[in-house]
Amino acid sequence: MAKWLKSTQTLLFEIRGHVAYITLNQPEKRNALSNFAMHELHDAMMEADDRKQVRCVVLAGAGKDFCAGADVASGPVSHDSAEPEYDPADYRARDNFEDDAWLTEQGSGLRLVIHHMHKPVIAKVHGNCLAAGSDVALNCDIILASTDARIGFPATRGLGSPANHMWLYLVGPQWAKRMLLTGDVLTGADAAKIGLVLDAYPPDRLDAEVDRLANRIALMPADLLATHQRIVNLGL
Repeated sequence: MAKWLKSTQTLLFEIRGHVAYITLNQPEKRNALSNFAMHELHDAMMEADDRKQVRCVVLAGAGKDFCAGADVASGPVSHDSAEPEYDPADYRARDNFEDDAWLTEQGSGLRLVIHHMHKPVIAKVHGNCLAAGSDVALNCDIILASTDARIGFPATRGLGSPANHMWLYLVGPQWAKRMLLTGDVLTGADAAKIGLVLDAYPPDRLDAEVDRLANRIALMPADLLATHQRIVNLGL
């Protein structure tokens, strides 16, 4: 039984040893994130953070991609039901700036649960890691990528700045501006060169390297892991 995670329609949740593996599992949609999927990801992270057995979390994507962005085609589906028990006309919609900003803030909070966790999270990035997918990955404590991964936020060319803005902290002002002002996409190999990800590996080595690091981290007591991680995050 899970305390936080009430459904797993869009992801897989597994604990092996002291490591929780959370896998976005909609490969037919390239793991694009709907509102419902973001709620499930939030709840999966809370489940892992609350479990005594877990000391480290690995976040990955099934199929060819980590996450290709937001699932805009799904619309604002309720977390509890596709048929909400209320009149949507009574609530905020994205038809003016203030309501759009409020709704964006709520969505941002779902992703920020990763940054606020007491247990370290490793993102295992392969394939496309774009737009909302990059927002999710960059909130993780450590990112390991395949050399041929594609990481970026192309929507900065027309739709605005990322909701969760970790670019500055990870790569400094010049590279942050370089990426945001162009919407360009980096390979995993190039992302490692500028510090956007910790390291990049050939695709056939990525799984083993992520498991090795996760299990290495999980050797440390959970309270010390939380102390080291959160001191650095408070510095940010």
